[in-house]
Amino acid sequence: MDETLRPTRLEDGADLDAFLEDRTVALVECYTSGCSKCQAMEPVLGNVARATGIPVGLVNPGDDLSLVDRFEIDSVPTLLCFENGREVGRLAEGFVGADAVVTFLEATVPGAVDIEAADT
Repeated sequence: MDETLRPTRLEDGADLDAFLEDRTVALVECYTSGCSKCQAMEPVLGNVARATGIPVGLVNPGDDLSLVDRFEIDSVPTLLCFENGREVGRLAEGFVGADAVVTFLEATVPGAVDIEAADT
């Protein structure tokens, strides 16, 4: 099964680092358990992954508190865009729809999003 078809759950910072190491571009949602907006984002991010081909990871910084400081997480859900393992963009506006996430990715990592795929 193609790994971009659905978000990958990451347990901690080590999992996150391994996830980023193998990918040129990736989108990571920082969420917390019990956050309804975070839960609502998961199917949206699955659609974004399928539409764009960009792998999506999900990590709960509450399970590894070092991530809160490392990425300066002030609220959830927070979407972090990485290119070559380095954070290049952030979207921390609560729940956002797939179109807004795709637009964010197109602006943050031009050329990484297959626009024709995103339109399907």
